[in-house]
Amino acid sequence: MINGAPSRPIRGLLDGLRARPLRLLVRDDGMSTAEYAIGTIAAAAFAALLYTVVTGENVLTELTSLVEQALTTEF
Repeated sequence: MINGAPSRPIRGLLDGLRARPLRLLVRDDGMSTAEYAIGTIAAAAFAALLYTVVTGENVLTELTSLVEQALTTEF
């Protein structure tokens, strides 16, 4: 303590203790509306990308080949 003022570590601790009740009153659990919007846009973009890949000619050819091979395989 210098001239009656608490040292830096103690002052930081006191500031943290004063802020704690406020943090308990103002909790931010869950997502906000902006986070929901960004998540929805990201999900829609991923769905569009997945749809484009799955409906592409290469994937359709490979899936058809795989099904034909499975149907003609003898046990």
